[in-house]
Amino acid sequence: MADEDKDQRTEDPTEKKRGDSFKKGRTAKSKEVSSTIVLFAAVLSLYFFGGHIRENLSELLTTSFTTFPDNELTVDSMSPMLAYYLKMIAIILAPIMITTLLSGILVNIAQNGGFILTAEPMKPKLNKLDPIKGFGKFVSKQAFMDLFKSIFKIAIVATVCWLVVSSEWGNIPKLSDQNVEQVVLFIAWVAFKLMMYVLLITVFLAIVDFAFEKYQFEEGLKMTKQEVKDERKSTDGDPQTKARIRSAQLALIKRRMMADVPKAEVVITNPTHLAIAISYDRMTMAAPQVVAKGAGHVAERIKAIAKENDVPVVEDKPLARILFKTIGIGDAIPEEVFKAIAEILAYVYRLKGKELQNK
Repeated sequence: MADEDKDQRTEDPTEKKRGDSFKKGRTAKSKEVSSTIVLFAAVLSLYFFGGHIRENLSELLTTSFTTFPDNELTVDSMSPMLAYYLKMIAIILAPIMITTLLSGILVNIAQNGGFILTAEPMKPKLNKLDPIKGFGKFVSKQAFMDLFKSIFKIAIVATVCWLVVSSEWGNIPKLSDQNVEQVVLFIAWVAFKLMMYVLLITVFLAIVDFAFEKYQFEEGLKMTKQEVKDERKSTDGDPQTKARIRSAQLALIKRRMMADVPKAEVVITNPTHLAIAISYDRMTMAAPQVVAKGAGHVAERIKAIAKENDVPVVEDKPLARILFKTIGIGDAIPEEVFKAIAEILAYVYRLKGKELQNK
């Protein structure tokens, strides 16, 4: 069933699906990238704060081997001694800890694509209490993949560490003739060298792991065709409902349009399929306007209303086609057809003048 469902997930995730995943804190995130950046930050802090660490570590070792051995160990003497050790350890480790903490926070924000503040992962879920599903996570393909990656990484890092330490093994007996500062420098150099080699390895592993996690994340976000349809219904509305709304809107526009036909100066037709009602008031309008237009049944209705209200109907096939295709309801007549409309309006006004004289 899982394979069948995966085969059906062929559609790219929508923006809503991506947004919902982001809000829940689910993003393409690699633990290897985070650990690599943290390690890199630690190496940089050792490089830039190496003098600070060396001085304080030398002071700590010097005090430990010269001053404290002369003191009698009692309850009263242990308290300042412990306070001193805690203070010196904090001073030595503070640059590294602060740098790695900030780098860990920043790399997670960068991988997430922004700052995420959500309690979704901490919400209790009853399905997590299912022992069968819980056991399934331990024997799943993902679990075996994570185990393989961990073992592979540990094996490579351990090999690198062994090679680095073994290359310096011959220098360790020589430390007996060195002073404390030289011993500290040797330890710092070996540690720095070890971290640089490990960093090079983890950078490569992080790149591979991030690409793999990105691929898995994108595959997990993919949707079935039905899910895409359901989402469109929920966001855009049901197509049938939208069609009914559009139909109601068109009916309302048509009623308003028909109500404006009696106010028109003239209706231009082609003469059977199209009808366009033109209104013009010299006092309020800069140019004539289209107040109604339609084709087929709507055109017939416009012409019928015009005749009922003694609005002249003029046949002009080319002009009717241009007005129907290029001008919307409520729009002013453009300059290219203004002359033709003016001639028709002049003709209409002459007819009205004659009718008034006859009356």
